[in-house]
Amino acid sequence: MVTTDRKVKVALLSIISNTTLIIFKIIAGTLSGSVSIISEAIHSGMDLLASVVAFFSVRQSSKPADKKHPYGHGKIENISGMVEGILIFIAAGMIIIEAFKKIFEPTAIEQATIAIGVMVVSALVNFFVSRKLYKVSKEEDSMALEADALHLKTDIYTSLGVGIGILLIKVTGLIILDSIVAILVALLIIKEAWVLSKSAFDYLLDARLSDEEEAEIEKVIREHRDQFIDYHKLKTRKSGNMKHIDFHITVAPNLTVEETHDIIRKLKKDMNEKIKNTQINIHIDPYKKE
Repeated sequence: MVTTDRKVKVALLSIISNTTLIIFKIIAGTLSGSVSIISEAIHSGMDLLASVVAFFSVRQSSKPADKKHPYGHGKIENISGMVEGILIFIAAGMIIIEAFKKIFEPTAIEQATIAIGVMVVSALVNFFVSRKLYKVSKEEDSMALEADALHLKTDIYTSLGVGIGILLIKVTGLIILDSIVAILVALLIIKEAWVLSKSAFDYLLDARLSDEEEAEIEKVIREHRDQFIDYHKLKTRKSGNMKHIDFHITVAPNLTVEETHDIIRKLKKDMNEKIKNTQINIHIDPYKKE
């Protein structure tokens, strides 16, 4: 429950910060007439929607397993990651369409100082909020929060890029730079969407854990090799923040059920201590002489 509350609180922080920044960006975009700032407001609007999705997903994914969902609800976070990725693609498309319109119908930038100030403040706010989100996402192994942190991290670069673009317009007088910066922002957002969607989709298809994680699992198993003959058929997957580990061990035929159970208990205990959030299934194979 403590973990869930922590994840929910940091997701709520993202919603509040995104809402505040959208308001300021809309005001700055309206006053300046800048398409790149309007594109940033659209981006933040999608970020807000993504933050809301993350908020509800971390609440639902932490529910314990039940009769209908015996493996728990962890994949809600992976679904959340896919939804957030799609939202980012939509935001990028909207930005590109608006930017191309402004290339053929350029609008002079007004109130450039206010616009630049809003972008700098936006970058600073997102810097601190994304750091908090990323820290909690790593500690709690939450894909939904990591996706939200990635949204805000991209916002840092895009906000700074827009601010620099408006500054260049003010210096050079080239209004087309506004649309060019907006398109560059959109391309960066598309890259973000691809990385996020691919990661979420892999786990929905039960992709195995990383090489580093599987190496750590095998290290724990090898530490107990004196208690059984061999191990095989190691399979891993991830559901939300829960790592599912499945493998077979071959034991001596003279071991009792109690002795075999004790081996499994020790394996699970050590694996749970060294690898966070694990669900372990160990199948026993009796040794057969050929």
